[in-house]
Amino acid sequence: MNDPLNNSYYAATANGFGDRPALVGEKQADICVVGGGFTGLAAALACAEAGFSVIVLEAERVGFGASGRNGGQLIPGLRWTMQEVVASFGEARAQAIYDVAMTARDRVHARIAQHGIACDIKHGHLEAAQKQSHFSAMCHDVDFLHDKFGYASPQIVAAKDMADHIDAPHYHGGVYDPAGGHFHPLNYALGLADAAEKAGVQIFENSRVQRVANGTGATVGTAHGTVNARHAIIGCDSWMGDVLPNVGRFTIPIMNYNIATAPLTNADALLPTDAAVADSRFVLNYFRLSADKRMIFGGGEKYTTRPPRDIAAFVREHMVDVFPALSDAKIDYAWGGAVAVTMNRLPHFGRTGNTYFAHGFSGHGALMTTLAGELIAEALRGTVERYDVMAGLPHRPFPGGKWLAQPLATLGLMWFALRDKL
Repeated sequence: MNDPLNNSYYAATANGFGDRPALVGEKQADICVVGGGFTGLAAALACAEAGFSVIVLEAERVGFGASGRNGGQLIPGLRWTMQEVVASFGEARAQAIYDVAMTARDRVHARIAQHGIACDIKHGHLEAAQKQSHFSAMCHDVDFLHDKFGYASPQIVAAKDMADHIDAPHYHGGVYDPAGGHFHPLNYALGLADAAEKAGVQIFENSRVQRVANGTGATVGTAHGTVNARHAIIGCDSWMGDVLPNVGRFTIPIMNYNIATAPLTNADALLPTDAAVADSRFVLNYFRLSADKRMIFGGGEKYTTRPPRDIAAFVREHMVDVFPALSDAKIDYAWGGAVAVTMNRLPHFGRTGNTYFAHGFSGHGALMTTLAGELIAEALRGTVERYDVMAGLPHRPFPGGKWLAQPLATLGLMWFALRDKL
């Protein structure tokens, strides 16, 4: 496998990849899952636990996509604040959305505990305010969460107290949530895959899906095989358009890049509480310490799929802006990948015929994807209430069609990115 974007710390420290064959010939199953990332694996595991026979088809290997490359930040909730959710949907519907979305964190922790997944799970997440106006908005959000929804976990951190969490004096305060956290995402994916196989799921790797047909059931085909199933579940995120072109129109890919330094002697001084951190800019910086005290830093975005010539240099600039003390730090790993974003930055759940899908997690997928897979499994068992809450979120495809959607979206994204500098 030739993947120049995956010279990652995660791949280098993976717990071990299973020896899984490619699909050859014709297979039968109750459920065929397309995608071996968090969404697909969580769905497969939950379906198997419910008594369904399940086959997973992965184009490359388990955790190859965003599930094995992301920043590892576990951020409770949605991309929207609950003030925005209430303003858009009203209090009753907002309460239902909150009640479902906030279970995502517990489901990830429950899977890790239940299956003994060794993925360096840690507690604590800090949102750092890039501007004073951002901090004021954060304080209102915290008060609103507490008063309207009874969520008391987040703690307002004044600018003078930020040094308790981070050695970066230019932030204007922040919000620390001990219910958030971070983990080794690829090892979590591998752990889900192992648990799924123990539950009876068959996983086929190097099995790129070329067609999904809905009839009395769902027929899923690769170059060398076919799965005939009662239902299909598609969890491909940035590759959704390759499998379900009409559904793929609801997202565009944004390229994100990460680096991991060599182990740092001053790591604990840089992030004293070992929390994951994301700042409040539109093109945000996000960073955390690995289990072996490396700085894992993500910064900058590109709106084309062509990576920078030197990923390490591209991200280093952003890291040093936050942590000048790391200007000479050795970079051991540099990698990137695509995250699928929707027009409104809310996840897109749905169904077409006998095929369910979930994608467009818009940078908040490390927790929500596990819940997404489990909600689809609930729906297949006949319990649709929680699934319907998420599937009912409104969505529009990106304008411009196949050729213009990405350029038009890029213009809008560049405007928002420019506002970070104003």
